[in-house]
Amino acid sequence: MPTDEVRWLDDDEHRAWDPFIGLLLKLPNALDAAVRKHTGLTHFEYAVLSSLSEADGRTRTMSALAEFTNSSLSRLSHVVARIEQRGWIRRSTCPTSARVTLATLTDEGMAVVVAAAPQYVEAVRALVIDALDPQQLPHLAGISGRLLANLSGTSSR
Repeated sequence: MPTDEVRWLDDDEHRAWDPFIGLLLKLPNALDAAVRKHTGLTHFEYAVLSSLSEADGRTRTMSALAEFTNSSLSRLSHVVARIEQRGWIRRSTCPTSARVTLATLTDEGMAVVVAAAPQYVEAVRALVIDALDPQQLPHLAGISGRLLANLSGTSSR
């Protein structure tokens, strides 16, 4: 695209974008550090385990788990393999479709989630929730939901 056709950010857009990109870069590392310090898990590993703990039968298809964690199947497969070696997840073939792989949280994995949840929630509170006024939370939810919908192609403008 020629530079004369670029829709450059104006001053207001820059004032919104600059702190947002800083947040995108810093928050994952801060969550990783906080969660790992107390649980030994990365933020992503916790998200995988937590997602399964909330699913019916503590089971999701790998593709649904990838969508839930906003991850590629390749990245998810590597992480699930590591977690599976620890005995916290069991993978199996779907009984109705051999092309679908299921991930199931084991009892040992559930115990890990239960033990890690208080530290995870404390990190989320310290890094995000408590930094906002209660009136700002609906705005955070609305903006985040809209951006996620846009990224997944389901945005309706």
